[in-house]
Amino acid sequence: MKIIASLCCLLLLPGGFQTGVRGESFRTDINPAQLYYQSFLLEPKLKDADHDYLFTNQWQGRVLPERFGALLDYYHNDLLLWHRAAAQKVPCDWGVDLTTGADALLPHLSHCKQASLMMALDVQWRLQQGDQAGARDDVLASLTLGRNAARDDTLIGALVQGAIQGIVCWNVAENFGQFSPRTLQQLATGFDAAPAWGTVATAMAGEKILFHDWMISVIQDAQKANPNDETAVMAALGQEIGRRWTEETNFWPQLTNATGGTSEGLLKMVRDTKPWFKQLDGIMALPHGAFEAQFSQLRGAVKQSGNYLFADGLNAWNDCRRKEFTRQVELAMVRAAMEYKLHGEAGLKSIMDPCGNGPFACKRFVFQDEDCGFQLTSTYVSHSTGRPVTLIFVEKDGAPFLVGGTHPGEAIKP
Repeated sequence: MKIIASLCCLLLLPGGFQTGVRGESFRTDINPAQLYYQSFLLEPKLKDADHDYLFTNQWQGRVLPERFGALLDYYHNDLLLWHRAAAQKVPCDWGVDLTTGADALLPHLSHCKQASLMMALDVQWRLQQGDQAGARDDVLASLTLGRNAARDDTLIGALVQGAIQGIVCWNVAENFGQFSPRTLQQLATGFDAAPAWGTVATAMAGEKILFHDWMISVIQDAQKANPNDETAVMAALGQEIGRRWTEETNFWPQLTNATGGTSEGLLKMVRDTKPWFKQLDGIMALPHGAFEAQFSQLRGAVKQSGNYLFADGLNAWNDCRRKEFTRQVELAMVRAAMEYKLHGEAGLKSIMDPCGNGPFACKRFVFQDEDCGFQLTSTYVSHSTGRPVTLIFVEKDGAPFLVGGTHPGEAIKP
């Protein structure tokens, strides 16, 4: 308890301050990553049975029991720090050294996703308790956490951001009918003011350091350490580079075969990826339609060039960008749903489908012969599901069903 008390005192030292909705003042000039890391240290170690009770049960549409709330109390200090991290006015810097390349550690990302899952549960509990402000703060803190997760400019960071944003969107959709109009308006304002999106395109700079710059450094170091001994150089590179792709057992043999089995051949291939990175950089920022067309052309050109190293990673970039389109659509759907609830048809039509040519299609949703809410559908077909992206906004309690994903509207098995 003394540690927690001291931590709270540190958060109240002079500096930039903000006054919260409950009247408390706190600093807003602290690196958000510092607060997140502190929360990870304070994360409660629940018994396996209690952890499974919270995170594996299906709670949608259910009256939450007292045990649920009692277990959430263990996360009180984590929530405090997550909310305060979201209010900071300085950039989030996780302290990741990208120059270490494949050895760069990103342990915070799994904690970020777990925190978003916890806040999603807390949203449901606070709404049941009539705490609209608390639910609002949870939603916005989780959205901000997701955006901050991508601040290390890595592809995995952008993916975790997308996963967290998906959790936020589904959480709002599942509990939509419980938010008051005032809270929805505050959420709309908060969504629009959230930190900038860390896109797949912005991750290009970090991935170039992790991949291109690091590999050149590793090859040159091996050559310097083993002068006039190409066999030793390639053996060292096999250990340093080949082991990074242990899940792709044929990667290193195929790479060395494509480069003539020499370190100079490998070094040339790595350097030859630089112009490909430059082209990919521009393509990853293109909108739906233009992206698919130009990416297909790039894929063909890379294949024809014989650059095995760059070609091997292209599928990952394609998959990530198409997942990002889905997340962009879901976020726009949540904003459209808010405007629809607040301003009717005019509000709905004020938000455009980012992957379409107009507003989202909207219709009532009936589940088990009962009108349960409304669904929005995009013209964009998800890469992972093969179906148009759909999100259902639940307006009344009842039997649980999937609000999105592969089978929106399908009953959730207990």
